[in-house]
Amino acid sequence: MMPFEDIELTVKTFHKHGLTKEAALWLLKVYELEHPNFAGFEFREAAKPDYILMTAEGNIGGPQIIRIPENTFQFPLVLMLNLLAHEMMHVKQKAPEVAMQDKNEREWQAYYEMLFHKEFPLIPKTSVHHQKFFAEKAMIYYNRSEKEANPLRLKYENQKIEIEELIKSLG
Repeated sequence: MMPFEDIELTVKTFHKHGLTKEAALWLLKVYELEHPNFAGFEFREAAKPDYILMTAEGNIGGPQIIRIPENTFQFPLVLMLNLLAHEMMHVKQKAPEVAMQDKNEREWQAYYEMLFHKEFPLIPKTSVHHQKFFAEKAMIYYNRSEKEANPLRLKYENQKIEIEELIKSLG
């Protein structure tokens, strides 16, 4: 794999030339995030420093597009890689062979991935600040499921403990 500094320079070059989608596609290859259920990138409203939104869109069981801000690569690359990995988890979860229906479970798994990178081990860890944020988001979905018919605790108790231990270790 290329050194991170070279990857960052390449992405900045793509971005400088207005090739945001191409940069994102290239990163999917470099970080081995590709999936046959992925149907491409589309743009959404510009991101702001305090609000960056990416979404995987499409019917469960059908191809998924990921909407990314056109200014995606104005922000720290490690954070953007983690957000792309989150959305690629949704692409996998919504693939016909998985077709995961429960949104709480999809979000739980995607935030867990942002913290531990078990599906996408090449993705670098993000800042302590963002790890805390992602851990808190994971717990929101975990706890939300307790009010529903299929609580996540039945399936993900060990992962919950991992996240709780991570939160403690981050301070």
